[in-house]
Amino acid sequence: MTTLELRDVSKVYGEGPAEVDALRDVSLQVDSSELVAVMGPSGSGKSTLLTIAGSLEQPTSGEVLVRGATLSGMSRGDRARLRRRTIGYVFQDFNLLAGLTAAENVSLPLELDGTPARTAHGVAMAALEELGLADRAARYPEELAGGERQRVAIARAVVGERELLLADEPSGALDSANGEVVMRLIRAACQRGMAGVVVTHDAQLASWADRVVFLRDGRIVDQTTRPAGPESLLTQSHS
Repeated sequence: MTTLELRDVSKVYGEGPAEVDALRDVSLQVDSSELVAVMGPSGSGKSTLLTIAGSLEQPTSGEVLVRGATLSGMSRGDRARLRRRTIGYVFQDFNLLAGLTAAENVSLPLELDGTPARTAHGVAMAALEELGLADRAARYPEELAGGERQRVAIARAVVGERELLLADEPSGALDSANGEVVMRLIRAACQRGMAGVVVTHDAQLASWADRVVFLRDGRIVDQTTRPAGPESLLTQSHS
């Protein structure tokens, strides 16, 4: 089943001499259980692709569909509900709430969707433990190191029944060992049925993906797909 589809999406910022084409006629389809890595030089449109895919920005032209529903046909409230219930985000600046502990940051989206607080806390603690952060669960974001805040943001994005993960440089503040832990968690979420789109500069981390999409000057210029089958060489290399 296709979870995310971009159809001839373009995004233009500014006007006249200051006009910038951030995306140009980008078409991309991501199925459930599929992990797609997006690579390209700075300014190639990677982050813009993520914000448009997640309905945080509107394209100048083209259509974005999530689970077959066209985002442009939704009300603002419907889009907000979709983001809260269906899409997990990992932003470069983490976007953690300063007044909540690590565990509370992770459990909040679950509670907003009606999960009992005790159940949500248990799910949050399990995700934090998987990322080596169980002992930091009661700390506030300002009390955490950058890499720890990054992992809290990852945990928040993958808990619950979300169907689409959008991650902008999810390993950017991490060393190689913790970067691998993060990608293993994202990969596991995709194996449970989530569709994932991950922007990364790291070819080693991109190798966890089923497909790598290369952007340049706002256009998709190439794609590579790892070998088919449940036990590909890449999967084996990370086992």
